[in-house]
Amino acid sequence: MLKTLVSATALVSVALLQGCDGTSVSYTQDVQPILSKHCSECHLPGGQGEEASGFLVDSYTSVLKGTKHGPVVVAGDPLSSSLYRLISGRVDKSIQMPHSKEPLPVSEIELIEKWINEGAKDN
Repeated sequence: MLKTLVSATALVSVALLQGCDGTSVSYTQDVQPILSKHCSECHLPGGQGEEASGFLVDSYTSVLKGTKHGPVVVAGDPLSSSLYRLISGRVDKSIQMPHSKEPLPVSEIELIEKWINEGAKDN
């Protein structure tokens, strides 16, 4: 009985990490469209956000590079990733992203969190 319970718990844990359908989050199909939709207005070359922080969302490489102050994504650790903290409201409201706009939908924040948890892969 205990073995069955442990196995069931392990399966649920794997399902939660991978999503209900067992797929992982894709940077290209899932994360990049979110960043384009909510961040590209300021964080493309020449934009206000790029000038202020150096952060660009025009490619996987630039997202992983981060800002002029360092990386914004720590693969496997959303709480150490300033990108996640800034969009999820885990920072002072004055620096929450996107500035002066509606927060990202919870489902999109969760996708980015899951992508970071999965290792922030370029997939």
